[in-house]
Amino acid sequence: MPAHTEPDGSVKIRVESLHYAYQRRGRQDVVALNDVNLTIAKGEFLSVVGPSGCGKSTLLRILAGLQKPTSGTVSIRVDDGSRPLMAPVFQEYSIYPWRTVEGNVRLGLDAAGVPRREADERVREWIHRVGLSGFEKAYPANLSGGMKQRVALARAFVLEPEVLLMDEPFAALDAQLRTILQDELLSICQERDYTVFFVTHNLDEAVLLSDRIALMSSRPGTVRQIFDVPFGHPRTPELRRRPEFGALQDQIWDELRADVQAMARGGRA
Repeated sequence: MPAHTEPDGSVKIRVESLHYAYQRRGRQDVVALNDVNLTIAKGEFLSVVGPSGCGKSTLLRILAGLQKPTSGTVSIRVDDGSRPLMAPVFQEYSIYPWRTVEGNVRLGLDAAGVPRREADERVREWIHRVGLSGFEKAYPANLSGGMKQRVALARAFVLEPEVLLMDEPFAALDAQLRTILQDELLSICQERDYTVFFVTHNLDEAVLLSDRIALMSSRPGTVRQIFDVPFGHPRTPELRRRPEFGALQDQIWDELRADVQAMARGGRA
């Protein structure tokens, strides 16, 4: 599990000399991450982009405590012991088919022992915020893919965690719904005190949402470059229309293109 530390300055998440290798019985280990160093400030929205297979999701799972690094350290600062430290949202919906929308959203609150009246209010608020009012008693089998992902988002938001870990949460959605949920996430993160680690392949999404963007190399993944996103807050979807927005996308793509092309050819950059 990542180390949980006491407040000491502005750094919320610190990754130092992180290395991770997948062990394969009777075969050579696959090095997924090599010497990853990264800091994320409290309240910062950091997106991670890079070619497929570069270790973005592995890094997120290590932050979440779901995988243990081969070497190196991860520390996450605790600022408010009354709140859950982390809540993950994955591309796969990861909701329970035998629980209703309401039951899935309130799961973490029940586990944390939140009083029923408070839990009911928070569940209602977040079901409404993600656009699922009227579907509280519906089961996942009766929901579209986009609705299932909204359930997963509400389940994370309702916990009011210090850190959101989001692994391509909109990747499986159609373009229109993806845009709507991007805008809603932007609004939520601007009004709530979240630190966000966001994995995506979508550069438009990364530029719109992020304060900084970390570009990872092809495997073994390491942080090649950090891009500051020079747009202030509050930030609205209309930002996409500004020429500076497209220019930053192009700059990141220029750095990323060679690795992606090499991966498409089955080789390495």
